[in-house]
Amino acid sequence: MQGGQWQVLYLVERLEQARLNARPGSVLWQEAVRRGLNADSDDAREIDLIHAHDSRAHTRYAFTKKVPLVVSRRVGFPVGRSIFSRLKYRRADLYLAVSKYVAMRLREAGVPDSKIRVVYDGIPIPASAATPEPGRVIAVSGKSQELAGIPVHLTQNLFVDLLTASVFLYVSEMEGLGSAAIAAMASGVPVVASGVGGLPEVIEHERTGLIVRDGDYAKAVRRLLDNPALAAELGAAGREKAIRKFSVETMVENTLSAYNEILR
Repeated sequence: MQGGQWQVLYLVERLEQARLNARPGSVLWQEAVRRGLNADSDDAREIDLIHAHDSRAHTRYAFTKKVPLVVSRRVGFPVGRSIFSRLKYRRADLYLAVSKYVAMRLREAGVPDSKIRVVYDGIPIPASAATPEPGRVIAVSGKSQELAGIPVHLTQNLFVDLLTASVFLYVSEMEGLGSAAIAAMASGVPVVASGVGGLPEVIEHERTGLIVRDGDYAKAVRRLLDNPALAAELGAAGREKAIRKFSVETMVENTLSAYNEILR
């Protein structure tokens, strides 16, 4: 399960009339079934609006839609320039960009501002902040690097490992937003992250975390490990920002607002 798939589930769980059309057997479909959600693609009830959350769904419904189409765009790389891609991107009624950076990418591809809304991902906010174990640095598998002299734990269960993390390390070459970094902030864990894509919209350098632009992640991590007071200050500010801007409830509210624009 990736960040975008969790956003789909959070929406379907909270929108009474929504139903999920996911590939049977996929991890998203399995998680939806486990949660008792409506994942029946053959449901014959009338559809008022389609919300496509990945490229495959965007392609399918861009050329077959009979009702308004909303498309979420979460990746930070440029939109393709082929004739097919340009035609596909003309056919949605509204785009929900996961960050201002992604919105810029859509504008570069020729999507007009009138068809773009920024809707940040939402993360379940823990009831209380983490209780950090000294020196415990965690990172998402596949998005990290070894730090000289600093053990880094590659997490397989982010929300559990955040409960005891001192620092969350997020190394990426490109990121539409960075929902794992938001999860760390929601837990009150200070974040060290790459200054790419939408990550600087999430992490305010020296206020809610540390942004690294020179590649020296070890220096930034050591700074937090050696200064627990600073780490606590950044973690608390990050948690406050996550509660204010990145809750699931805020994401659902903003998504519904976009739907209503189309359905009026």
